[in-house]
Amino acid sequence: MNAGHQSVTDIEEINAPWNKLLTVQEAIYEGGFKMVRLRIKEGKRFTDLELDSATAANLAELLQKWAKDNPPT
Repeated sequence: MNAGHQSVTDIEEINAPWNKLLTVQEAIYEGGFKMVRLRIKEGKRFTDLELDSATAANLAELLQKWAKDNPPT
């Protein structure tokens, strides 16, 4: 757990193309501030993206629109 976090909780893991693993986590910081973290694992490398609720909602809307416009073939 990183400094400043009270807790990090895994929400879901998603296997993505090209052998990537996406882990959705909730990170709660000191004082109760919550962020959603998208952790992308590529081999031995990790990339973390932390979003507040407004940014997460905006991203979710954009991803949902893109997925609707580009259905699986």
